[in-house]
Amino acid sequence: MKALSIILFSLLLLTTSFAQQAKIDGKAPNFKLKDSNGVEHSLSDFAGKTVVLEWINYDCPFVKKHYDSNNMQSLQEKYTKQGVIWLAICSSAKGKQGNFSNEEINKRSKDHNTKFTAYLVDEDGKVGKMYGAKTTPHMYVINPEGKLVYAGAIDDIKSTNVEDIKKAKNYVSMALDEVLSGKEVSTKTTTPYGCSVKY
Repeated sequence: MKALSIILFSLLLLTTSFAQQAKIDGKAPNFKLKDSNGVEHSLSDFAGKTVVLEWINYDCPFVKKHYDSNNMQSLQEKYTKQGVIWLAICSSAKGKQGNFSNEEINKRSKDHNTKFTAYLVDEDGKVGKMYGAKTTPHMYVINPEGKLVYAGAIDDIKSTNVEDIKKAKNYVSMALDEVLSGKEVSTKTTTPYGCSVKY
C-alpha cells in the first residue's frame, strides 16, 4: 500500500511539473483549441508572429463596452493588417454566462463585424487557467520569439462607460507598437478589469 502511495505521489509530481504556467518574459505555453468553426489551432502554428490573446465573453458589460463602441474591432483590424495574430478565447464553462453554441458565436461575431483571426473555445478552462486569465477582457501579447511580454488590462480606465475609451491609455496598443518596432515593452503587467472568467 505504501509503495502504491509513493508511485501515485511521484506521478502527481511528474504531471504537475509538465503543467506549464504563463510567466512574463517566459516562453508562452503552447496550447491547442478548436475555433467556432471546428478548426483546431495551436499557438505553435504562429511561431515567429506577434500574437494577442483576448479573453472574451460577449454577455459581459465590460466586453460589450469595447465591442459596441467598435474599439476592440478597430484594434483587431489595425494590428492584424500588420501581421499580428489575434485570438479571442472564451473559457466560460457549459451552462455559464458566455458559453454559446458555435452557431451563436458566429452570429454574434458577424453582427459585431469582428476582425480577430479566430474565436477559440476553451470550455474546460485549461488554457485560461494556464494563462491565469481572471477577467473578460484579459489581454496578453506574445512576441515573435514566443515570449509573453504583456499581460493585463486593455486600458487604464476601469469602467463600462464607452465615453472613457477615448480618454484611456490603451496598454495593448502600446505593447504592440513597441513589439512591432523592435522595442522592449515598457509596461509588461497591469491589473486586469472586467467580469470574472466563468470557469
